[in-house]
Amino acid sequence: MNEQIRASEVRLVDHAGKQLGVKPVSEALRIARRQDLDLVEVAPQAAPPVCRIMDYGKFKFDAAQKARESRRKSTSAGVKEMKYRPKIGPGDFDTKTRQVEKFLSEGHRVKVTIMFRGREAHHPELGMRILDRITDQLNGSAKVEAAARIDGRNMVMVLAPEKKLQ
Repeated sequence: MNEQIRASEVRLVDHAGKQLGVKPVSEALRIARRQDLDLVEVAPQAAPPVCRIMDYGKFKFDAAQKARESRRKSTSAGVKEMKYRPKIGPGDFDTKTRQVEKFLSEGHRVKVTIMFRGREAHHPELGMRILDRITDQLNGSAKVEAAARIDGRNMVMVLAPEKKLQ
């Protein structure tokens, strides 16, 4: 930028994007100063290097605003987890399933875990029954991304939000 440019000649582009040709750096700097703007090297590897006349402070500010805006718009849809037990009561089941539905509506994937204790691990059909009830209850809002599988003393299934056509 400005006096830090080491090349002897540069291809000059004005602030409107119009090519001004190949000029010595001193003349390019004089043109930029006359317009109260900065001379910024945009393509140093070109022969001769390309420099643009611009308001560098405004350029950096606009770039930071765009980056901040894109970070704000991007939503981080992660994986949420809901744990159930084979002997879960109907009220708890409904509450947890409503919470799963809320996570899905926010765009998150949900890992549903059935935790077995003691002899319950010998009856995986109890866990499958609960997972089937969950998928039946969430019929329109979720699709099974990873089918139920046994992982040690747990049975795990992953649900993803159903894409809605707009």
